[in-house]
Amino acid sequence: MEVEPGLRLVRAPNPSPMTHTGTNTWIVGQGEVAVIDPGPDLPAHLAAIEAALGAGERIGHVLVTHAHRDHSPLARPLAARWGAPVLAAGGMAARRRPVMARLAAEAGIGGGEGVDAGFAPDVVLEDGAEIAGEDWRLDVIATPGHTADHLAFAWGEAVFTGDHVMGWASSLVSPPEGDVVPFMASCRRLAARPSRVFYPGHGEPVDDPAGRLAWLVAHREAREAAIVAALGEGGPATPGALAARIYTDTPPALLPAAERNVLAHLIALVEAGRATASPAVSSRAHYTLA
Repeated sequence: MEVEPGLRLVRAPNPSPMTHTGTNTWIVGQGEVAVIDPGPDLPAHLAAIEAALGAGERIGHVLVTHAHRDHSPLARPLAARWGAPVLAAGGMAARRRPVMARLAAEAGIGGGEGVDAGFAPDVVLEDGAEIAGEDWRLDVIATPGHTADHLAFAWGEAVFTGDHVMGWASSLVSPPEGDVVPFMASCRRLAARPSRVFYPGHGEPVDDPAGRLAWLVAHREAREAAIVAALGEGGPATPGALAARIYTDTPPALLPAAERNVLAHLIALVEAGRATASPAVSSRAHYTLA
């Protein structure tokens, strides 16, 4: 569907509790276009993307917000068909903060959900880079948090936010790929720039970017406060026990994701000296207020 002049949306047929109605694949420009988040490697979705092109149009760039299997696997097949480069941050593990790199090396932290481990771009994008076509330009904004390699792409005052900001749910932050400290910083960074709309990786456009970002920050701060309160009232607890206690309205199928979010906050609390872990930080450790 045409969302606005110069922008088309093709939604992948991969709905699930974690992907909502499916992955949003965005086609930017006319003539020689850019494709953002080609999505899962499904022949039907590849055919739908190509069917959305007009007569004489071609794909000149394939961009990926982050290397999760619902966003990146189709990038290579699609790019190969059109002779286009794949552009992304790449190197998810190398972009972790030192605390996450250490925890990943020590094991016991879990994680790895949905990671497209074999993904590698042709062009590595860094914060502040510009990509341009015949009638479009995209500015690269590093937005780590949901994953260490997460990027957003600004198209004027519209921003393609991947999984960092969505209208239907908050993002999963699962260590060591996810990290709540840069997630919050990325929210505040996006809030500092004027935006009229966010085009997310799942769900409908976000027409009130400032309001949604304020909600996301407040939501995370409230989760942290709830974790601190639960530890203060109930004493030492594991991430799983805390998730069951805090996420009382969450369907059972989504509690594992909630547990990962709790773990991300606990790691941040330990890092800040506000909590301790016994015997050491892990997904099964018992956490206590410092």
